[in-house]
Amino acid sequence: MLLAGAGAIALVRPNAGGSGRFRRPALSDRGSPLQARDLALVINAADPLSEAIGQHYQQARRIPADQLIRVRFRPGPSLDAATFRRLLRQVQRQTPAHVQAYALAWASPWRVECVSITSAFAFGRLRSGCLNTCQATPANPWYARGDIRRPWSELGIRPAMLLAATDLRTGRALIDRGVAADGSSPPGTVFLFSTSDRTRNVRAAGFPAVRSLLGSTLQVRLLESDAIGDLRGAIALFTGLTAVPELPTGAQNGLFRPGAVADHLTSSAGVLTGASGTSRDGGNGQMSALRWLEAGATGSYGTVVEPCNLTTKFPHPGLLLTYYRRGDTLLESYWRSVAMPDQGVFIGEPLARPWGPRPWSWLGAS
Repeated sequence: MLLAGAGAIALVRPNAGGSGRFRRPALSDRGSPLQARDLALVINAADPLSEAIGQHYQQARRIPADQLIRVRFRPGPSLDAATFRRLLRQVQRQTPAHVQAYALAWASPWRVECVSITSAFAFGRLRSGCLNTCQATPANPWYARGDIRRPWSELGIRPAMLLAATDLRTGRALIDRGVAADGSSPPGTVFLFSTSDRTRNVRAAGFPAVRSLLGSTLQVRLLESDAIGDLRGAIALFTGLTAVPELPTGAQNGLFRPGAVADHLTSSAGVLTGASGTSRDGGNGQMSALRWLEAGATGSYGTVVEPCNLTTKFPHPGLLLTYYRRGDTLLESYWRSVAMPDQGVFIGEPLARPWGPRPWSWLGAS
């Protein structure tokens, strides 16, 4: 990861250069968080794993049949621009006008040219090029805008998230964790790690402010360590390293609560898979963000090309958790926390909503 002179994170509305004035996250009680009726599910019919994960998600979240979109393309880590544009046209033709966001049922592809596939779908075009990926990228109009509940209707964007897994067991477990999280108001801790990696530790200077912002509603711990040790009960974990030592394998390890989010600030976490088609050799020698999901998290994020260490290209923990804690979905909360998301891929179960109502309350039960 290259240095970009990035400073401490702040709650800001960025300008084109990645700086901006201080502002609190916008909040509003108007409208309601995204639900199944707002989400289109995109399946690659040429990929049996995508088909199986997509079918499980449709059943688990009761996605309406007219919001199930099937396309066909050769699975692989990336798409060229022409292939993506053909795919996008197919998806857009099948998308009902009321749909606000996409769930993409695959781990690969995760990249289109030099942008993430989730951003390419969200904005409907490739907004950033490959000439100098360390430059600031176009701003996210949904950043820090909790007052906007309908991103397509109000902003003309359909944010996307990958239901990312490289085997069916892991994919089903991810989906089931997201559903189990709904309305659970999970007890647990937000862990904010300051590491020895000065280049990747650029978010840490802002962590005390994050604790001040969240401290009245969530338990927040600031830790100085590279390894996560034997932590248990995390509802969120943020760090900055090429790879996280001792990250457990298997989701039944107690590290994360259902609905938990976790990510590590580094260059290539969004390189989800390698030549093996799994996370084992993903990350271009760093750690793939998929490893967080495989360890039991429900959402994560990583960049697909060298972004330099501009904090505006990475999630702001304070914003993410402010929206998540007020009852918004994982997709809404993660997307609103990244000022410049072109190079970053969002992965996880998009409708997870740990601080929403208990599921039976939707049916009118007392």
